[in-house]
Amino acid sequence: MKQKTWTRRLMSLYLSVAVFVTAMVGMTATAEAAPANLDLAANSAILVEESTGRVLYSKNPDQPLPPASMSKMMTEYLIQEAVQQKKISWDDQVPVSEYAFYVAKISDASGVYLNAGESFTVRELYEAMAIVSANDATVLLAEKVAGSEPNFVQMMNKKAAELGMKNTSFVTSSGLPANELGPYSVDTEQTENLMSARDSAILARALIRDFPQALEVSKVPRFTFRTGTPQELKKANYNWMLPGLNSFYDGVDGLKTGYTAAAQYCFTGTASKDGMRLISVVMGTESNTKRFAETKKMYDYGFSNYKVTKQMDKGAVVTGFDTAPLKNGVELTVPVVTGNEVKVLTKIGTEPKFTPTVSFSELSAPIAKDQVVGKLVLNEEGVKESDYLQAEDMQKASYDVVAAQEVEEASWIRLFFRSIIQFFSGLFSSGK
Repeated sequence: MKQKTWTRRLMSLYLSVAVFVTAMVGMTATAEAAPANLDLAANSAILVEESTGRVLYSKNPDQPLPPASMSKMMTEYLIQEAVQQKKISWDDQVPVSEYAFYVAKISDASGVYLNAGESFTVRELYEAMAIVSANDATVLLAEKVAGSEPNFVQMMNKKAAELGMKNTSFVTSSGLPANELGPYSVDTEQTENLMSARDSAILARALIRDFPQALEVSKVPRFTFRTGTPQELKKANYNWMLPGLNSFYDGVDGLKTGYTAAAQYCFTGTASKDGMRLISVVMGTESNTKRFAETKKMYDYGFSNYKVTKQMDKGAVVTGFDTAPLKNGVELTVPVVTGNEVKVLTKIGTEPKFTPTVSFSELSAPIAKDQVVGKLVLNEEGVKESDYLQAEDMQKASYDVVAAQEVEEASWIRLFFRSIIQFFSGLFSSGK
């Protein structure tokens, strides 16, 4: 009798342990599969890997919110574009306008205190805007490019649409509220610029992709304006995550802070480590330092959980796509290989599965060695369009494949006999 009792107790203990272990395994699996819970004290946020556009974390990413001075990233983009298109020059002198002088006098507004009668280069004004968020320099640049700020705002909204920013609407170039500009106030129901965290990341990514030199300016921790004059002005970058400032984080080299009463404290940042660049956005935090503390949480998560790894060497053959069809060549096909190392974003501790697909261009001889002949796409199992910053990022994640050798154009005699052979081959094939 005692033996049966002990047997039952042992069986009960065994079942309890089994249930406990099963539950723990299930909890662990659920924890691993669940998205990051960073518990960010922000109204909206997003974290993106720059090269792929993969979203690593988000919180209310598509909610339009006031971005304050983060709006200046669009002004930076349009100034860089105007210089590139030779509409203006970095060395152009810009006299201080009445509007810029007025903005310089607004209390509590960031600026470099432009005075009537002064003149500065486009470069000096751009640096003041990008490094110390100078509102007076910003509106002066807007007037330089478009003749007036309202005209420039139209350019801002047009560019936002071109970049795919679907939850953005600008009313000022600086991010200052449109109804707080005194005689220059804009009569509009929308008084604040609006931009979602996703759109801010899209804009930041476009800026550093199309104009990487923008980072050379945004990474400057301390700035001097009117150098060597009695009115010399020294200011620290509002991005305190840069070297030597209060919230330093290794690898940060941009990008733009923002604050108004409606926006609270915002920050669009970017940092690079070990060959991987992250773009972060936090909107609506409660204090100056909080925006950087919440950004640090995202960077710590991103850099410790993800990495860019080599999937294929340069010159590697893509299985199933080792040759490309070719017209008018000595050969009917050309062998192809990867043009560069193929690197992909992976989560540390996982082994994702990738399915390669190559789309070849329509090729005709002659073909030179290393000539780009197609695009390789690696489709990751389980990843969908919504996992990317923009839907098209999934399709754009491609790599060059190139000709592994040159192929000469065939002589007319060779082409003539080849056409005859193909003609009779076609007859026999159709006869079957």
